[in-house]
Amino acid sequence: MKVLIVNQAEVTQWLSMRECIDVMAEAFKMLAAGNTILPLRPILWLPERVGALAMMPAYMQEINALGLKVLTLFPNNHGTQYDSHQGAVLLCEATHGGLLAIIDASAITAIRTAAVSGLATRLLARENAHDLAILGAGTQARSHLEAMLLVRKITRVRIWSRNFAQAEKFARRESQRHNITVEAVTTAREAVIDADIVCTTTAAKEPVVKGDWLKPGAHINAVGACTPMTRELDTAAMLKSHLIVDRRESALKEAGDFIIPQKEGVLDDTHIRGELGEVGLGQIGGRTSTEQITLFKSLGLAIEDLAAAHHIYKKISEQGGGTWVELGGRREIDF
Repeated sequence: MKVLIVNQAEVTQWLSMRECIDVMAEAFKMLAAGNTILPLRPILWLPERVGALAMMPAYMQEINALGLKVLTLFPNNHGTQYDSHQGAVLLCEATHGGLLAIIDASAITAIRTAAVSGLATRLLARENAHDLAILGAGTQARSHLEAMLLVRKITRVRIWSRNFAQAEKFARRESQRHNITVEAVTTAREAVIDADIVCTTTAAKEPVVKGDWLKPGAHINAVGACTPMTRELDTAAMLKSHLIVDRRESALKEAGDFIIPQKEGVLDDTHIRGELGEVGLGQIGGRTSTEQITLFKSLGLAIEDLAAAHHIYKKISEQGGGTWVELGGRREIDF
């Protein structure tokens, strides 16, 4: 049978950020409605935890699809020619189990992660939020800037990185790309103070955002830390925030931003107010006041990859194009 192969450049061609935000909105509604199967991802760590292999399976009933993202995670790739996240998404149909597509995972991960933050910002940030802080200057910083510009009228952007030269480079490139002034700053505090929206996209193991820096009414998208031992927000930031997660089970097992304060005994499971899909369906409320600090903790879910891959596959199939290869899937004998 014919299988579609989609490379990194083609993913960006067929999956725009604007489209992906809407695709993610539907995916999270499916999750909240109970129409998915989403096991926790197994992770194989290399010695000294220098890198890992993650396997992320999912099934989505409404699009009759199942699949798997196989991804390597190498945080030390930040600042090199290599993406920190590399791999492939395997998309299958759920009637006979046929493999439909093999799609580059780096590009899908970059787009869908920021698109989910865009969705969270659309649902949780104040309507007049316009001052943006981004911590980190890598792939996710770039895609998050694009997503934030789509969901709010951003007039000010500050970027911070542990490598100031990288922040300056990011500021020059993205200012030109988006025709907006992006300011590189030397400290995380300088970026966060007075920001309406804060996106943390770092490889930090210890907090880079303190609760004392957050202004009333701010919204945070915490994206970078995705293990129980790492976090980007300190305990004070977590305590003063109205916490929405992508998925409760994942947050309780994988989110160091939540797990570490929980182990300190300062909060419990009830601090998680709900899931993003529940907000999208109207099952729970989002922001309750203009002064409330809202926090979306993103870990990345396999349904995001599956929904994005299905969207790409459907577009290419309908419009014609792409690279197709014969990869089997049918038995050789006739019945």
